[in-house]
Amino acid sequence: MALLFGIYPGGLSGAADGSVTDGPAEQPARINAALDALHGEHPFLVRGYLHYSDTAPGAVQAPPNPAQYATGSRRLDLVLCFREPGLDLSGWLDFVRAQVRKHAACLATLQITEEANHAGPGGDGGFPAARQALVEGVIAAKREANRLGLDVLVGCNSTIAFDPAQEFWTDLGRRGGDEFRSALDYAGLDFFPDVFQPIPRERLPETIEGVITLFRHQSLAAAGIGESVPIHITEHGWGTGADRPYSRQAEVLETVVRTVHDHSEELNITTYEHFALRDANTSHDHPLFQLGLFDSDYRPKPAATTYRDLIDELSVRP
Repeated sequence: MALLFGIYPGGLSGAADGSVTDGPAEQPARINAALDALHGEHPFLVRGYLHYSDTAPGAVQAPPNPAQYATGSRRLDLVLCFREPGLDLSGWLDFVRAQVRKHAACLATLQITEEANHAGPGGDGGFPAARQALVEGVIAAKREANRLGLDVLVGCNSTIAFDPAQEFWTDLGRRGGDEFRSALDYAGLDFFPDVFQPIPRERLPETIEGVITLFRHQSLAAAGIGESVPIHITEHGWGTGADRPYSRQAEVLETVVRTVHDHSEELNITTYEHFALRDANTSHDHPLFQLGLFDSDYRPKPAATTYRDLIDELSVRP
């Protein structure tokens, strides 16, 4: 099955201590040039994040104004992150509907919450109403898209869950029921093999296969989400840095993408998005600062060529 590819076009992200990685500011002209070099005329997604809280809805944007990169054959994959400590969801649901209207012209996919099962850096799971915000947000977004006649896919995502009970997905299915399941157009998976926990080189393909198979047959099944609902790989990357060479980044990227592609028909995986376009700060040795296919001055690493070639070979046709 051909894949729709994409990328987070920024570099700055959450650090391990919960802060934002430091580094040079994003440069839109260089971002556009790098994106053009990656995907050419192939359809492509650019992934952007907006943070919601009642006090400052949409104040945090990563990268700034992500819709500016959704031009030509590129369309926007917009993530609405729920960072509200309270329990009242009325402002959140208004925000969700407003973003559907605001980005209607360029919006391809809309992800409601970010890693609502994960309370660590980058995830929404530490906020008490996150799961209810996910369920109600998916339903509200789909209703608004349908009202406007938009061809927008509405989904959610998580990190991989290894607990046998699949508590997170079981709870989502219970909370949302058939209304949630019928509104859900895709389910996303964020995973970063060999970044947070080392994986021997020879075991990487089987690890990837195990993760994506578990996600389909255990996680999504626990919520009653059928196999007709596609999986999107919403974030994957491998950081370079101290004792983590550029050559290995390219190898990991190729292994992950080809393994996903090899199982795409069996598991109904339609989309792969890379994190990130450029390093947050190449001078910092920690791999979370060097997740980019380009360094922080937009010089391509070998993995940029690898990704370009994979897109050309495995992408859906224009």
